[in-house]
Amino acid sequence: MKPDGNYQFRRAGSADLNLLLEWQSRPHVLEWWGTEPPFGADGADDPRVARWIVSIDRKPFAYMQDYTVHGWEGHYFAHLPTGSRGIDQYIADPDMTGKGHGPGFMRERLKVLFEEGAPVVATDPHPDNSRAISAYRKTGFSIFGAAQETKWGLILPMKMDRPGKSA
Repeated sequence: MKPDGNYQFRRAGSADLNLLLEWQSRPHVLEWWGTEPPFGADGADDPRVARWIVSIDRKPFAYMQDYTVHGWEGHYFAHLPTGSRGIDQYIADPDMTGKGHGPGFMRERLKVLFEEGAPVVATDPHPDNSRAISAYRKTGFSIFGAAQETKWGLILPMKMDRPGKSA
């Protein structure tokens, strides 16, 4: 399957917990996401985070989340303009990696986030995660600072401004 702009996004909820835990246990996901459950104490209904199961041809293969960067005290993206969003994602099916699907489904979700008014979307891959950094660059993200240690781990700050927005 090649990326063709035909991705489906379904809200992930508590009923998806077992699927997400199984996906997170796969070595290529576990390496960067660890073993912490995908939902915090607030569960899947935390209004700060939108969680998505991504499918192509009705086959679920990836997880994506977007969140308000102003939703946590001391978040390292809190200096971004009001309405900015953060994103994280992974491709769970190892056979779907390296084929352009990451940038493909990210572009689709970013289009929606920008249409909804987000002035900036930021992301925070681990500086050693070259596959993720490459996918973000292909999507249009750029690095906007040095790698930094945060209470959530070591990150490389990357962002994309809303198209047409003057930086």
